[in-house]
Amino acid sequence: MSTQNYANHRKLDTTFHLILFPILVLTLIGACVNLYHSLDDHQRLYSAALILVLTICVIILFFLARIFALKAQDRAIRADENLRYFALTGKLLDPRLTVKQVVALRFASDSEFVALAVRAAGEGLTSDDIKKAVKTWRADEYRV
Repeated sequence: MSTQNYANHRKLDTTFHLILFPILVLTLIGACVNLYHSLDDHQRLYSAALILVLTICVIILFFLARIFALKAQDRAIRADENLRYFALTGKLLDPRLTVKQVVALRFASDSEFVALAVRAAGEGLTSDDIKKAVKTWRADEYRV
């Protein structure tokens, strides 16, 4: 496995992003076509509409499952990085830092973490700017 850095740190889960999502999109298209063809047939209209509604519900669930998992990971990362900052400085992270900034700071090595955290809070760096500013990358292989 290659060393993680800014260029390759984003991850795609093959099953989730490249198989399940296209299947859901195709199912939505099929449900819409089915409903369109059922408009003249009142016996099929109810089931076609129900299939479309259920497909939309599954797509919403698909996105919510991803969002909820990322929020839980962000919360854990925020706690980890706050503890890390406390261990290095004896103080808690600056409350001006957003969750996205703290999540981006996790890639900074201990030697540059404190200075980058102070800079991010003071200058309002975006998460992308923080990641680009990291010189010694600290890999995070657990987040998807």
